[in-house]
Amino acid sequence: MHRRSNATVSPDPGTNVVPIGARRPRAGAFRPALPESPRPAAATPGEGASEGFLIACARLLQAGGAALTWENVARVWGARYFSRHSEDVDDFGFDPKFNASVLPFFEFLYTMWWRVEVAGIENVPAEGPGVIVANHSGVLPWDGLMVNLAVRHEHPAGRQCRMLALDMFALLPFFAPLLARMGAVRANPENGERLLRRGELVGVFPEGVKGVGKPYKERYKLARFGRGGFVRLALRAGAPIVPCAIVGAEEVHPKIGSMDWVGRPFGLPYFPITPTFPALGPLGVVPLPSKWSIDFAEPVEVEEYGPQAADDPILVNRLSEQVRGTVQRMIDSRLARRRSVWFG
Repeated sequence: MHRRSNATVSPDPGTNVVPIGARRPRAGAFRPALPESPRPAAATPGEGASEGFLIACARLLQAGGAALTWENVARVWGARYFSRHSEDVDDFGFDPKFNASVLPFFEFLYTMWWRVEVAGIENVPAEGPGVIVANHSGVLPWDGLMVNLAVRHEHPAGRQCRMLALDMFALLPFFAPLLARMGAVRANPENGERLLRRGELVGVFPEGVKGVGKPYKERYKLARFGRGGFVRLALRAGAPIVPCAIVGAEEVHPKIGSMDWVGRPFGLPYFPITPTFPALGPLGVVPLPSKWSIDFAEPVEVEEYGPQAADDPILVNRLSEQVRGTVQRMIDSRLARRRSVWFG
């Protein structure tokens, strides 16, 4: 960006220069052309991002009105965007820089709002692929975010768990890009297998919509675990299955009714009615401060069966029911020890 020179510029003999502060010419009077000020050089791609948002703003203000061009406004906007976003993301859209910028909010929910208590974190593999299988509840996918934080903060290896998000969340405008930048991936076998082949942890919720959208009166009663897709995924990749039980998520948005006809035009399988939503409008989306616990059981090893076992429906169903039974027992055990929804 060019700066104005302090040297005095001599005007051409035939040019009338109007000094700063002089009266404006009368309407219709001849207005002589002023010497054209040099235009600021356009920023190269990524320049604003490298120098930072505040520096880009300072340079624009320092240059004055002459620098107020579309190119420089775009430069400042690019600096603002890349101050919270990475220039390089993975093939699923995971943005570590954006994830770090929103992490304090979710850490507040984890540590202060829900006071998450974690047990059995040592059962999560320290390296290599793994499939974490958990119960799903709470209307919104808060539980997936909390499982990810539990693995990230409580596990000695500090691993990232890539949650497989339901289509109802992974395809919503505005919400879907947010989940992708935070590491979530649309739930399908191809995406899950690619992640496991890269040695990553994958989190799945086999209950699907039946779990996250079930009425409050059916809380903590596991729905059917689909058709065993997570078992096939683990068998093909030779990844251990880690059962996970979440208690506390059912109470954050207690679903007492549903107006499905409202949600269908937006591609939603249900439109929940809770004690606070839609009665309180946007405030009804604020989750209630229940006490959470997340328990991890010993992993179910499947490598001995080999990838070809994924085509054995009997084995797949048996392993699926085994994992489901383990998760239900952990939930029942935790509920038996819980004295209060709010204090644990």
